Amino acid sequence: MVMGINEKIGLVKRNTVEIIGEEELKKLLKEKKSPSVYIGTAPTGRPHVGYFIWGLKVADLLEAGFKVKILLADMHAALDNTPWNILDERYKYYERIIPLMIQAIGAGIKNLEFVKGSSFELTRDYIFDVLKMSSFTSIRDANKAASDVVKMGKNPKLSGLIYPIMQALDEQYLGVDAQLGGTDQRKIFVLARENHLKMGYKPRIEIMFPLLPGLIGEKMSASDERSKIDLLDDEKTIKNKLKNAEMIAGDSNNGVMIFLEHVIMTIKKDKREKFLVKRDKKYGGNLEYETYEEIKKDFIKKKLHPLDLKNAVAKEISELLKPIHKHKKELEKLAKKSWK
Repeated sequence: MVMGINEKIGLVKRNTVEIIGEEELKKLLKEKKSPSVYIGTAPTGRPHVGYFIWGLKVADLLEAGFKVKILLADMHAALDNTPWNILDERYKYYERIIPLMIQAIGAGIKNLEFVKGSSFELTRDYIFDVLKMSSFTSIRDANKAASDVVKMGKNPKLSGLIYPIMQALDEQYLGVDAQLGGTDQRKIFVLARENHLKMGYKPRIEIMFPLLPGLIGEKMSASDERSKIDLLDDEKTIKNKLKNAEMIAGDSNNGVMIFLEHVIMTIKKDKREKFLVKRDKKYGGNLEYETYEEIKKDFIKKKLHPLDLKNAVAKEISELLKPIHKHKKELEKLAKKSWK
């Protein structure tokens, strides 16, 4: 069945916070049969379940008819303080696990392409444009753009200021119509749109999804084991991490609930499946939910206990990771070389 423009726009906008250039998006979908978009991920820390939020957006964009490029940004990882001597090992890990994550969602990957950053970011033309754009960009603007993305620290490196300029140019050199990224990328997106005009390039559409809070209440971070669930965590580890996650009865503002809303219930809706919460009969027996709103309502009214909900979410995450875990031995071997 052919998807209409409004249906495509609805898919693109699902689980997003903001789209810079929404009118441009509508025009693009009307005029171009197979538009293109990219998302970059730098091989720094180990990928965790928070990556599924953009993985689902990749699936949405593929279904909406986009050609999607995933930039495995090895040069950006180096600029963000990944040691040069293990850079290639971390790239290999990402190169192997990210496609498995996309496939675990159930997305068709016919129109999905993976690109290594250094394959084009070290070319003469690209470096020339980096230098050219640096002449249009103040230190203040570069620092502001990098602040939410790069680990600047107390004594920031010059590399952190180069990072947003390179990301701004990636859109042009990948030949895409749009870029997908988290809300932490917004300042870079704005920098890109402003500087592309100065460079004689067309501004791209910028699509932003929300960042997931960690299990301990902050941003889900690959560098903090307590805040995230690794893609290779086993069922017992997942259950224990969820058990210790911050969750106050009646308060839906926590990382578990937000992951449930944006990832698990999105997948359930697409598969037309219900979310099952198993409970002992003495506590009222099992519960089934069709929508996140129903879960949230019962949780706020304290009809649904935090531990019961955590156990149900842990079970769903374990199921989601099963296709990845079929390759666990190979992945752990790659991870051992990447994070010593």
